[in-house]
Amino acid sequence: MNKVKSFLIVLFLCCLSGKINAQVITIDDQRSPQQLIENTLVNSSCASASNFSGSGDTFTPGKKSFAYFNNNGTSFPFNEGIVLVTSTAQSAVGPFLSDANEGAGDSPQWGNDSDLDAILSINSLNTTVLEFDFIAYTSLLSFNYIFASNEYQYNYPCQYSDGFAFLIKEAESTDPYKNLAVIPNTSIPVSSINIHPKIEPGTRPGGISYTGCEASNASYFNGLNTNTSPINYAGQTIVMTAQSTVITGKKYHVKLVIGDADVRYQNSAIFLEAGSFASKIVLGEDRTMATNNPACFKEKILLDSKLSPTDYTFKWYKKDNPATILGTNSTFEVTETGTYKVEATVISTTCILSGEIKIDYAPEISSTNTTVVQCDDNTDGISIFNLTKADNIVKNNDSEILNNGYYESLANAEAKTNPILTPDKYENKSPNQVVFARLENKYGCYKIAEVTLQISNTAVANQNPIITCDEDGIQDGFYQFDLNALATPQIVFGLPNGLTVQYYLTAIDAVTETSAVPNIFKNTTAFSQTIYARVVNGPDCYDITPITLVVNTFDPPNFEDESVILCKDGNIPLTVDPGFSSYSWNTDPTNNTNSLIAYDAGDYLVTVQDANGCKQTKTFKVILSEPATITGAVIKDFSANDNSVLLEYTGAGNYEFSIDGQDFQYDPMFNNVKPGIYNAIASDKNGCGPSNTFQVIVLDYPRYFTPNGDTYHDLWAIENSNLLPDYKIFIFDRYGKLLKQMNKSSTGWNGQFNGQELPSDDYWFTLTFDNGKNVKGHFSLKR
Repeated sequence: MNKVKSFLIVLFLCCLSGKINAQVITIDDQRSPQQLIENTLVNSSCASASNFSGSGDTFTPGKKSFAYFNNNGTSFPFNEGIVLVTSTAQSAVGPFLSDANEGAGDSPQWGNDSDLDAILSINSLNTTVLEFDFIAYTSLLSFNYIFASNEYQYNYPCQYSDGFAFLIKEAESTDPYKNLAVIPNTSIPVSSINIHPKIEPGTRPGGISYTGCEASNASYFNGLNTNTSPINYAGQTIVMTAQSTVITGKKYHVKLVIGDADVRYQNSAIFLEAGSFASKIVLGEDRTMATNNPACFKEKILLDSKLSPTDYTFKWYKKDNPATILGTNSTFEVTETGTYKVEATVISTTCILSGEIKIDYAPEISSTNTTVVQCDDNTDGISIFNLTKADNIVKNNDSEILNNGYYESLANAEAKTNPILTPDKYENKSPNQVVFARLENKYGCYKIAEVTLQISNTAVANQNPIITCDEDGIQDGFYQFDLNALATPQIVFGLPNGLTVQYYLTAIDAVTETSAVPNIFKNTTAFSQTIYARVVNGPDCYDITPITLVVNTFDPPNFEDESVILCKDGNIPLTVDPGFSSYSWNTDPTNNTNSLIAYDAGDYLVTVQDANGCKQTKTFKVILSEPATITGAVIKDFSANDNSVLLEYTGAGNYEFSIDGQDFQYDPMFNNVKPGIYNAIASDKNGCGPSNTFQVIVLDYPRYFTPNGDTYHDLWAIENSNLLPDYKIFIFDRYGKLLKQMNKSSTGWNGQFNGQELPSDDYWFTLTFDNGKNVKGHFSLKR
C-alpha cells in the first residue's frame, strides 16, 4: 500500500470517528403516535389523551417523518420531546450541512394537508401530522416548541417559508380550527418569513444575486447554526409557547402539522418539549414594571383560580418561599410585590395543577393639596381660575407624573368622568370651592389631590396716572410706555417683596390672563387710556388695579423750522412766540428768552416747553449772503447771432445777472448778444446788495455795405474797434488780391481800389491783433 492511499484511509477514519462522536441529537422513529403523545408530549395525570393518529413519510422504507428525540447531552434547549419533519425524521440529526437541493429526493406523492392549506393559504406537500383528543382539568393548555428550518439561508426568508400549525377545536364539532403557532399577542403564524434577522445583499448558489430584506420579529430568532450544531437545520427560533384557554372537562381535538410550501426543497421541523403539554391555572397577565402594568400603590389584587373548592384543594405561596403557605382558598388577595403561585390538587387524585403570576407594585404617587388664589373683579366671590397653575404644585414638580384632569367632585375624579373641560378658564361655583386633580403615573395608577379656589383678600392702592409727552414726531396722542420702568415701581411701592406685575387691556383679560400687553406698550386709544395691572405673587393673584396712561401733545402753531438770510457783516434777530413756559437756545444756554440775535451763519435751535412739560424744538437755519464781485467775462464775438457773454464772479449769495442794467436772469451766461458796449451787474436776491459794474464790449463786423453816397453804410468798418487794442485789417478780393489795409485809426473802406470803384461782390478780410489773435471773415459789397 503506497503512502498516499494510507493517508486517505486514515483521513477517512478520522472523519468517520468525528461524525460518530459529534455532539448531536438522537432520533427514535419507531415509536407510535400514542407513545409519542401519551408518554412523551403529555405525560401528565392532569390531562386525558385518546384517539391518537399520525401520518407522514410512507415512501422511505423503515422511516417515519415524526419521531422521539433526545438532546443526547448537547446544547439543544429541550432534553427530549417529539419532532415533526418535512422529510424523514432522521434528517434532523446534526450537524448542519448546507445542501441547496435538500429535499429534492422526497417522494412527489407525499401529499398535502387541507387544514394546513386553509389556515396558512399555501399549497402544502410532504406534510407530517400527529393528532389526538384530550380532556383537561383546568382552563389553560400550553406546550413549548422550536421551529427550525434550512430556509434560514441566503435570502430565502425574504420569500419562502415552510408552513406548520398547531390546530385545536372542540372534538366532534364542525367549528373551525384555531392555530396556536403564532407570534405572541398576534395572529401572525410562526414562519421563517415572519421571524428572521436582517438579510444583507449577497449571492446564492448558481450566481444569483439578491438584495436582502429587513428583519422581521428578530427577537424571536435564536440564531444561525454551524457545522457543529446538534440539529441539521440552518437556523431556529427561540423556545416559544403555544397556549389556549379551554373549558375544564370538555374534550378537544389537537392536530400538529408541518409541511413544505409549494416546493420540496429545504426541509423544516418542529420540536416539541416533552411533558410541556400541560393544563395550567390562569391567574392573568403578570403585573410588572417591565410590562408597564404593575399594581398601583395599596391596590388589592384578587387572584382567582376559577376552580371549584368542592373539586380541588388549594395552596397559595410565594415562589421564593414555598414553605410559607399564604392561603388555602380558591382565591387569594395580593397586597405586596412578589411572584405568587397556586397549586390545586384534584381531590382523590395525584393531579396537581399550578399557576403563577408576578406582581410588582408601583411607588406611591407624591402629591400635595394646594390653593389657587384669584382676584375678583366685582367682589361677588366668583371669578375665573386657571387651574393649570396647580399642575406642577399638586404633583410636586415630578415630571414622571401626568396631570389627567380636574373634576368638580371626588367621585368624578376617581371614576375619571366629567372632567372640567376648560381648566384654564374655570368659573368657581362658590367661594373657597374645592376641585380635585387626578394625578396618574405612566402605569395608569392615580391619586387625587385637592385644589382650593380662593378669592384674594389683598388690595393695591388706587394709582396715579402715568403721564408722558408725545415725542415721536407725530402729535397724534399715541406714544410708547415702558411699563416696567414707569408703572411697575409705582404700583408695587409699599407692597411685599417678590410681587410681579402684568398688564392687560381689559379687566376680564387681567382676570383670565388673556393677551397680556408687552412691556413696551403703545397706547391704542389716543391721549388717554386705562389698562389693568395684575399684581401676582408666584402663581396667585394679589390684586387687579386700573391705571391710566396719558399722552400729552404739544404742537405750537407757526413753529416749523425756518431758514433766514444773514447779510455779510450784519445780524438778524431770531424770535418765537413769547407764550411758552421756558426757552433754551443751543448757541447760548444762558438765554432763556424767546429771541436771539444771530451774527454768524449756522443752525440755531430753540427748545420750548409748555405747562405739561412737553417740549418742541425749532431750528433756524441762518444762511450767509453777500454782494457778488464780477471778476471778468468770457466773450464770444464776431459770431453774429452766436455772440455770447459769460460773466465770472465770486461771492456767497444767490444772484441774478444783467448786462444792460434792466433785464436780469439767474444764469450768468448771455446768448445772442448784439455788438455793443455793456455794463454788467449782479444783484443778490436775498437783498444783500448789488455787485460792482463790469464793462463788457462785444464786437462784430458788418456783413455788407453799400458805398453809393447816401450816407448809409457807405463805409465798411468794425464798430467800436477803437476800443480794442492795436490791430490791422487786410481786405482781399476773391482771388486773394490785397485791396485795402487799415488800423485802429482808419475810418473804414469805401469800396475803391486805386481810386476805382470795385464791383458788387464778396470780399474777405483778416483782422490781426498785436497779441496774435486773428479773426477772418467775409462780407458783401452792394451797388
